Amino acid sequence: MDSAPTAHTAPTAHTTNTAPTASAAHTAATEQAARTGQTATAGHTGATAGPATAGRPDGASTRPATPAPDGAPAPTAPAPPAPDPLFTAVDAPAFTARHLARLAGGTLAAVRVPHFLGPAECRAVTEALDRLPTAPYDRGRVPTRVLRFGPALNDHRLPGGVLDADRYWAQADAARTAWDRAAVRPDAVAHAMDRIGEAWGAPVGPATIGGREAFGGTVREIETGLLMHADDINREFPDGLFDQHVIGQLAFNLYVDVPSGGGATFVWRHRWEPADEEHREAYGYRPGAVTGCQRVELPPSLGDGLLFDPAHFHAVEPNRGGGRRIAFAFFLGITTGGRLVVWS
Repeated sequence: MDSAPTAHTAPTAHTTNTAPTASAAHTAATEQAARTGQTATAGHTGATAGPATAGRPDGASTRPATPAPDGAPAPTAPAPPAPDPLFTAVDAPAFTARHLARLAGGTLAAVRVPHFLGPAECRAVTEALDRLPTAPYDRGRVPTRVLRFGPALNDHRLPGGVLDADRYWAQADAARTAWDRAAVRPDAVAHAMDRIGEAWGAPVGPATIGGREAFGGTVREIETGLLMHADDINREFPDGLFDQHVIGQLAFNLYVDVPSGGGATFVWRHRWEPADEEHREAYGYRPGAVTGCQRVELPPSLGDGLLFDPAHFHAVEPNRGGGRRIAFAFFLGITTGGRLVVWS
């Protein structure tokens, strides 16, 4: 998410033996290719996917291989996969049920609704947020500077995919009390749930755990970015957590303050695979995990609402210039019964 960072629990990836011919320069080039690979940028007029360097999704040169000294052709790297024409980001005047279905089905990368919340409402919300208690993430787990309000389930996950229930519910109850006391108006979370429910054709409600409502609607100020990571409630809690059975998960962000530059969300057309553990870094992954993968770039704009599938690897770049990047965030689950449920 810009979703809450999640470290997937996975079997240790086996490292295959490789010939000792790969140099450090080659490794650096591979990492750079991941950072400058195919990018589609969603502007307020829509977006289409296109390679950063013509002809190759990973931005690599398409020139013929230089012959080896003995006259034999040099080995040629396999061609990258063709880009998925459906993995695009679109802007729309409102979210629709079709948008949600396409995101869940993997035939759309992201949907952004400009001015989901107006400038005056964003200012009012931002001023009221000063009345909420915020705290940074543990720097041992999240090395970048992030301030937050409200608990996230994946921050209370014990080894084995079990919820640390006592600690989670204590923080959820405290956050609700603080939210009510702060009287943040307009209520950006309720506004978002209402509009998404109108699009879906049925009310959106909190996910429940043993009959208790999960907290939904964290507020986060991200200053120096987030590592590339993925969020998937069914991997985080493989034995199930909610009373509802979630079969699809989307991430929602609403930007109520934005920096003058930077702070973009990047979403790659890549889901977690066991081999990704070779690229593990803290709660996330190094760029090599997405070498050659298609991606979309989603710069934040004041008042924008954003939906994407957080099971795709995603990251947030650091801010540049002045201003703050503050967003409300929650996950939206599609259940086996066709309902939409929310949690953070």
